[in-house]
Amino acid sequence: MNTEHHAFRALADPTRRQILRHLTQRSMTIAEVSDNFDMTRAAVKKHLTMLSDGGLINVEARGRERINSLNPQGFAPVFDWLSFFDQFWDDRLSDLKTAIEKDQPDA
Repeated sequence: MNTEHHAFRALADPTRRQILRHLTQRSMTIAEVSDNFDMTRAAVKKHLTMLSDGGLINVEARGRERINSLNPQGFAPVFDWLSFFDQFWDDRLSDLKTAIEKDQPDA
């Protein structure tokens, strides 16, 4: 699977999106992330693994702890994919505007 696929798969789950929001505040251990959710640490770890596989977070080992932090570069494939459609709709709306203005009588 390509990186883009893994990133979208990671973003598909609302819990993982919420974890990302928490990580915008600061880097956190698994325990710190778990404190924000009503689920087991094992379940949170699975979500963090999906986010890591998607390239959206970095995981750094510090002794026995794993520190999870956002990976801004990991969002690039998602941004690029969405940008394509942003440009697609900009072009379509520009074409529509031109067609409408062309059909308008001069005032």
